[in-house]
Amino acid sequence: MHRLVRPVKGRMIAGVCQGIADRFGCSVVPVRVLTVGATVFFGISILLYLVLWILMPDER
Repeated sequence: MHRLVRPVKGRMIAGVCQGIADRFGCSVVPVRVLTVGATVFFGISILLYLVLWILMPDER
């Protein structure tokens, strides 16, 4: 398994969704869809995304 890092390649905004998908060995598409869905329906996902953006180290 990979470490939980924000990769340089494949990122759209900050690489949080790509890093989560890499870590758990799944496609990034469902992770992004779940993130957008959670943001639209629950709103907490934006805060969680920002926290992960700050806490997850870059791949470099």
